[in-house]
Amino acid sequence: MKKSLAKWLLPMIVILNACSKDDVNPGPPVLTAAKGLYILSEGSSNNSKLGYYNLATGVLTGDFFGQQNPSSSGLGSLANDMIQYGSKLYIVMNGSSNVTVLNASNAVFIKQIPFINGSVAMQPRYAASYKGNVYVTSTIDSSVSVIDTSSLSIIKTIHVGRNPEGLAIVGNKMYVANSGGYTFGAVDSTVSVIDLNTQTEIKRIKTATKNGQRVDVNSMGDVYVSGYGDFADAPASVSIISSITDNVKLEMGPAFGYSNVRIYDDVAYFYNTYGGTGTCKLYNTITNTVLRPEFITDGTLITNAYGINVDEQNGDVYILDSKSFPSTGVANCFDKNGVKKFSFSVSPGVGPNKVLFIR
Repeated sequence: MKKSLAKWLLPMIVILNACSKDDVNPGPPVLTAAKGLYILSEGSSNNSKLGYYNLATGVLTGDFFGQQNPSSSGLGSLANDMIQYGSKLYIVMNGSSNVTVLNASNAVFIKQIPFINGSVAMQPRYAASYKGNVYVTSTIDSSVSVIDTSSLSIIKTIHVGRNPEGLAIVGNKMYVANSGGYTFGAVDSTVSVIDLNTQTEIKRIKTATKNGQRVDVNSMGDVYVSGYGDFADAPASVSIISSITDNVKLEMGPAFGYSNVRIYDDVAYFYNTYGGTGTCKLYNTITNTVLRPEFITDGTLITNAYGINVDEQNGDVYILDSKSFPSTGVANCFDKNGVKKFSFSVSPGVGPNKVLFIR
């Protein structure tokens, strides 16, 4: 009787382990020191790269995805974003119009989720995670797709404003920047608010930030939205939305002409991916004061800040420099005081735009 019970239970255990709970509700990350870095490089036609940098040895494997998946033809075209949720990496492939799912510990391929509506490539852009789902914006489809992290399939599509880009989550709400960037001369300036309990758009907020790109939040629930402008009359700018009232709290004005924002520990890092003065401005989002007009204090020159992320364990700031396409980019690590600790080429990666910390 016991042997029969064991035979019945064993496959059930295997099935349950395959649908790991950490991918449904993984909880906050354990902030041990990072062992290494994943560096995502955008590339162009079918030459996006995922590199791995070993922090202990200082050695970069420039095409780590290729090494770990030797039978693959490559990651694809125009890798735009990457997040880790539970035990998996979700890489948003804009040009190839899919989300590629990898094992986070070793970058081994798991599944490719196509973003195709009929015969139309939806061109996904950015991703965020919440309670067992990964949410991905799609510019062509003007929507947010909901990926179930157990089945690794799209289970719902939420329609928002035109050509959505960045997104961020506060409580049970998601804020999505609608760019309208595919309509020259008539860009969008709204932010869609999605109720994550019902997975529906509940409001569309008008802002002064045109062609919205990035969204991030501070500990008070203030939502920062940055945008390119219209490349004519309206410059890059930043708007602040209160997640309590879902109304615009502040338009930051000409002194904050930045297309990108990354917030860590209530400090906003404002930067431009295309032109602009300086590399990065530091701003305290609680006291509403500029901490430093230029983050870098040691004279290090950055040609084109293409992505910024902060190691939450030690406060190190990574600035990815795309240099000039199609030359390979450089990853730079600074301490919190803006002094460079080290840097390395991401070769053969072109256009590095995202760094994740592997612990």
